[in-house]
Amino acid sequence: MSENLIQIGSVEGRYSNTKNIWNSRLLGYQVSIYHSGLKEHKLLSAPENYLLESKVNLQIQKWNERWNKEVNFDDANLRTEEAQQALEEIENLLMHTLSIDDTIQWHKLKDRKKFTEKNPGVFLEGTLSNISKPFKGVLLSMPAKPDKNSSEFQIEITFFDKLFSSRLIKKEKFIADKYNYAIRNWEIQCKEIELKNSHIEKEFENTNIEYESKRKHYIEENNKLVESWEKRKTEFYKQQEEYNSKIDKLKDAYLNQSEEAITEYCERVLSNSEYPDSFPQKFEIEYNPTNKILIIEYELPSIECFPKIKDVKYIAARKELKETFISDSQLNKMFDDAMYKITLRTIHELFEADKANALDAISFNGWVNAINKATGKTENNCIVSVQVKKEEFLEIDLSKIDPKTCFKNLKGVAGSKLSALTPIQPILQISRDDKRFVEGYNVTGQLDNSTNLAAMDWEDFEHLIRELFEKEFQSNGGEVKVTQASRDGGVDAVAFDPDPIRGGKIVIQAKRYTNTVGVSAVRDLYGTVLNEGATKGILVSTADYGPDAYEFAKNKPLSLLNGSELLYLLAKHGHHAKIDLREAKRILSEK
Repeated sequence: MSENLIQIGSVEGRYSNTKNIWNSRLLGYQVSIYHSGLKEHKLLSAPENYLLESKVNLQIQKWNERWNKEVNFDDANLRTEEAQQALEEIENLLMHTLSIDDTIQWHKLKDRKKFTEKNPGVFLEGTLSNISKPFKGVLLSMPAKPDKNSSEFQIEITFFDKLFSSRLIKKEKFIADKYNYAIRNWEIQCKEIELKNSHIEKEFENTNIEYESKRKHYIEENNKLVESWEKRKTEFYKQQEEYNSKIDKLKDAYLNQSEEAITEYCERVLSNSEYPDSFPQKFEIEYNPTNKILIIEYELPSIECFPKIKDVKYIAARKELKETFISDSQLNKMFDDAMYKITLRTIHELFEADKANALDAISFNGWVNAINKATGKTENNCIVSVQVKKEEFLEIDLSKIDPKTCFKNLKGVAGSKLSALTPIQPILQISRDDKRFVEGYNVTGQLDNSTNLAAMDWEDFEHLIRELFEKEFQSNGGEVKVTQASRDGGVDAVAFDPDPIRGGKIVIQAKRYTNTVGVSAVRDLYGTVLNEGATKGILVSTADYGPDAYEFAKNKPLSLLNGSELLYLLAKHGHHAKIDLREAKRILSEK
C-alpha cells in the first residue's frame, strides 16, 4: 500500500517573530510529508488548518495514483509536464507577483462564516413522534337490566289457573324466582365488566403517565441542548465580532501609522505571497517609525529546495521511467536568479501594499540555511543585502529588468556567485537593543561542590543562568543578556540565536524555587513568549515541575529544565554545585 510509504510530520504553526499588540501572531500552518517510494518531499503550508489538511489529502491522492498504477508513456509525459511546470514556476518568481495586487484587502480578512450547527430544537418533534403513544382499550358495555314488565316475566293465566288458585301461586313463584335469578346474574355480569373496565382505565392511566414522563424528559433534555447550542452560537458570533473588531482596529492603527500595526500589516503581506511548497518562506521584520525604514531578515530557500528534474522518459524495454536532470551549472544559475528575484519581489510586494505611506525605505537581508560543502556543517549565512528607497524603487519597471543587474544597480551587496553561499555583512540589521538589559557579572567562578543553588541570592541565580546559556549559545555566535532585577516574574534573561529565522529571540526565566513548580509559572512563561515576540521560552528551576506543568508545555515552544538538568548543564561547562531543597528551605526561613 502506498499509504505505508508516506510519512507525515507534525503540523506546526507559522508564528510571527515580531512583537505586536493584536494577538494575531499565528500566520498559518505547515507540515512536511515524504513518499519514500517516489523519493519525493513536500513542505505544505496554508493559512488555515482545514485548508492544510485538504492540501495534504490532495497530495497523498496524487502520490497514490502515481504509485499504484503501472508506469507507461502517459505517466512519463505527466511527470515531464510536472517537472516543466516546476521549472517555469521558478522562472516566473518575479513576473508572478506583478500581476497581483499585494495590498491587504481588509474586508477579506474578516470572518464572515455562519454558525452552521443546527438548532437541536428542530429534532424535538421527530424524537417525540418516536415515543409510543398509550392505547386505551375499548370499554365493555353494561348488559341491560332485566325488565320485570317484559313478556319473559309475565304469567299466562289459563282457565284452570283461575279454577285452581294453588296452580296460579306456583306460576307466580316460578316467575318471581326466574326474575330474581336474572337480576343476580345481571349484577354479577355488571361487576365483572366494571372490574375489567377499571383495569383498562388503570392500565391506560399508567401507560399515559409513563408516556408523559418520557415526553417531559425528552423536552427537558432538548431544552438543555438548545440552551447549550444558543450559548455556542452566541459565543461563536461574539468571538467573530471581537476578531472583526480587531481587524477594524488594526486597519485604523495601520492607517494612523502605528508601529506595531505596520509591522503586522507587512507580515500579512509577506505571508500572503505564494511560493513553491518547498520554499521556507520565513522572515523576521522590524519597523523604525523615526526613519520609516523596514528591516527584513528573510530566509531564502537552499539549493536543495529547487526542482532538479528536466524531463522523464519511458523505457519500454524495462517498463520503467528514466529521469533526466538539469546540469549543476543550470541549477546554480537558477538558484542565483531566484535569489535576486525573491529579493526584488519581496521589496515590490511591500512597497505596492504600502497604502499608509509608512515605508520610506526597505532594508532586505537574505539568509540561506544550508550545509557548507567545505566543512560539512550547517551554516546560516547572509548572502544578499540591499537597502532601497521607495521613490527610487517605484521608478523601476520590473517586467523588463534583469534581476541581478537591477540588484547591483540598487547598490545591493552579494557575492559573485550566490550558489557559493559566500557570507556578506548586512547593510542594516534588526536591532537587539533593549533598555531592560544590564551588565552581567560572573557567578560560576564562585561555585564549588558546597554551593547550594536553591539557597543562592536570587539575583546571583539569574546571572548564573545567563552565564550558563551564554556558554551554550557561544559556539554559534549566540548572545545572552540579563534584564534589570525586577523580580516581577517577567523576563530574567534573553538569548539571541544568530540565526534570525530558525533561532531568533529566546526568553529565559530563572526560578530559584524550593517547592514544585506549578502550571501557573509555565502559563506565565508562555504569555511572556507571546508578548515578547520570542520564538521560544525556557524555564529553569532548582526544583521540579508538576505533571500539569509538563502537560501544559506539550506542543508549545517551551522547555522546562529542573534541578537535576541544571546541575548537568553546569557540569557540562566544568562547574559543580549542589541542590538541597530541605537545607535551602531552612536557610531561607532564617533570613
